[in-house]
Amino acid sequence: MAYETILVEIEEGVATITLNRPEVLNALNSQVFIELGEAATQLTADETVRVVIITGGEKVFAAGADIKQMATATAVDVSTSVRPSLKAFNLIENMPKPVIAAIAGYALGGGCELTLTADVRIAADNAQLGLPEIKLGILPGGGGTQRLPRLIGAGKAKELIFSGEFISAEEALRIGLVNKVVPTDQLLIEAKKMAKKFAARGAVAIQMAKTCINEGLQMDLDRGLQYEHKCFSLLFATEDQKEGMKAFIEKRKPNFQGK
Repeated sequence: MAYETILVEIEEGVATITLNRPEVLNALNSQVFIELGEAATQLTADETVRVVIITGGEKVFAAGADIKQMATATAVDVSTSVRPSLKAFNLIENMPKPVIAAIAGYALGGGCELTLTADVRIAADNAQLGLPEIKLGILPGGGGTQRLPRLIGAGKAKELIFSGEFISAEEALRIGLVNKVVPTDQLLIEAKKMAKKFAARGAVAIQMAKTCINEGLQMDLDRGLQYEHKCFSLLFATEDQKEGMKAFIEKRKPNFQGK
């Protein structure tokens, strides 16, 4: 499928979505969100894809939303125009496959919120992350007030949102906003290395583990444990479980088929 604002490449079970608006530092607009949603839907349905990487390249991830598009918008305009972003972010967050955000340069506003929809975030050492919306008289509207506190805790999330300040990759690592910091020229190499590691695991088990975590965060502990127990039991009806345990006993690498 041809896209105007993103690039999609698939290699050895790993799909890489690259934001492709370098002339505006990959600023996010309605077209980007629509295409991200379409790509997420396509890659979810593609059985050859095991892991998805989202990146903007080595210079910039995404320097926020397109402010020129928003400056003259009314409340009604915004209520309508924000729907593609919410849809895209939900589709990415709920993909039944691991999603890795590979972040270089600025990841601000909507760009930072996009990284929050990923399962794992790897930052280049030149990355700067932040939610500066408060400086424009608004608040994060792409899930920042909801996903960020769940990731790093309410107190730290409030500090970042209320101040609107940017933080470095190392600070993002310290507070748990990113999982790993690597040299800029190694960003995609490290992201693909992690993706291939995930891709070698049982796809059904990863899907259920992701669902357990995402759904469990919305439950109290008792219901979350019950949900985990059901998913754990169901995996014993899969071919991957049989292959995984047989391979362990035979002291060989498993050949998972995602079934």
